[in-house]
Amino acid sequence: MSATKEQVLAALRSLGLPDGGDLVSRDMIRALEVEGGAVRFVIEVSPDLAPKFSGVRDAAQAVVSRVEGVESVSAVLTAHGPAASPAPAGAPPSLKVGGHPKPQAEPTKPSGVDRIVAIASGKGGVGKSTLSSNLAVALAKQGRKVGLLDADIYGPSQPRMMGVSERPKSPDGKTIIPLHAHGVTMMSIGLMMDPDKAVVWRGPMLMGALQQMMGQVEWGELDILLVDLPPGTGDVQLTLCTKTQMTGAIVVSTPQDVALLDARKALDMFKTLHTPVLGLVENMSHYICPTCGTEAHIFGHGGVKDEADKLGLPFLGEIPLELDIRLAGDGGTPIAAGDGPLSDAYAVLAKRLVDGGMA
Repeated sequence: MSATKEQVLAALRSLGLPDGGDLVSRDMIRALEVEGGAVRFVIEVSPDLAPKFSGVRDAAQAVVSRVEGVESVSAVLTAHGPAASPAPAGAPPSLKVGGHPKPQAEPTKPSGVDRIVAIASGKGGVGKSTLSSNLAVALAKQGRKVGLLDADIYGPSQPRMMGVSERPKSPDGKTIIPLHAHGVTMMSIGLMMDPDKAVVWRGPMLMGALQQMMGQVEWGELDILLVDLPPGTGDVQLTLCTKTQMTGAIVVSTPQDVALLDARKALDMFKTLHTPVLGLVENMSHYICPTCGTEAHIFGHGGVKDEADKLGLPFLGEIPLELDIRLAGDGGTPIAAGDGPLSDAYAVLAKRLVDGGMA
């Protein structure tokens, strides 16, 4: 009887790696073929690991050869990118971003960080990142020590909204020194990548990048670290809530029904992952015509508050739909950094978090 792919993968899972995990859980097996009694597969590793994995290849061939029905095994070891050129003498080591996550026994949080709060939405386009940057600045203006992590790996926008573009430094190739803007300590994957290049990564690489942003960044002493999540309920959300000691999450939605449908999915995700929901925010709640002063409810009004009341969750506030908020974000200075009614809207939201012991 011939072996199956499932049997081969099970055998490979039984082979522990020197630095933790196994070849299957760390997504290193490629092009697995089982034809009759012949088994062929590729072990793909990063260039820096290749010298250490020749023994692993031999061990993998041996463990698969013991599977019933296997007559021959061929394993090829390959690196998925060119090795980095040696750094000039005296230059700091280069920092690799992404890659597979390291094994982690239990949820952790960065040393010195008191609270970690995720800013989430069920769908894109509801202003979650704009809210994250303005809320961070508003909290800093109220005397809190605030960090902002842009965890939207595929579409990072915080560098533009916070007005920073310098690549973070690393003195040892491992530690990442974050940037500072408007009283906020901030970090984004967008600062580490070419802004014109798409990030084309599988799930494990996303998880590895998030683990780096949490564990390798020198956040310092913070009262609160806000995490600007990507929209939806995917790998980044799952990794953050299961691998990090979360204080809770704030869910952002516009009042329209289609946005609320997706917001409910985000709420259900946090319930499933045992992450407290600290409250809901209605963004783009209303619009004041600059010509006649008429208040219009372009996306409806009050839907998020009604949802919060129905679920017994705090309703944290309303943020209007205003051109100046968008212009300020595009210009790199969040509207909350200034004064006026729009800045006050974020200040009210920040005060509610502080008064409620959430920030």
